[in-house]
Amino acid sequence: MAKTFTRLPDAELSVMQALWRCEPPVGRDALEVILSTTHPMAPTTLLTLLTRLENRGFLSVEKVGRRSVYTPLVSQADYLAAQSKTFVEKLFGGSMSAFASALCHSGLSREELQELRRLLEEGEL
Repeated sequence: MAKTFTRLPDAELSVMQALWRCEPPVGRDALEVILSTTHPMAPTTLLTLLTRLENRGFLSVEKVGRRSVYTPLVSQADYLAAQSKTFVEKLFGGSMSAFASALCHSGLSREELQELRRLLEEGEL
């Protein structure tokens, strides 16, 4: 059963995605480097977002000397599972068959559909 998480605003999600890419604990400087290529932001903005994520229970902060390091408390897999469940419930009334039908008509290539079928058949989904 997937846990329930509040949907993160885009900026906070970007920070979490950067954090999930790292081996924890992670310093702000490492996050700035990752975010600089996709979502550049001022150091004060990053600190504000990190504080918000801590307050929401998505990460923990630990002081190491004069610097803070961050550790995710929510895994990327758990967050994605919860958001996927919410997505299917909101858009498709919880109907997986309606979701699958929409997915098949969404413009996926034959190869992508075959990959989905393979994942389902092998129990990886």
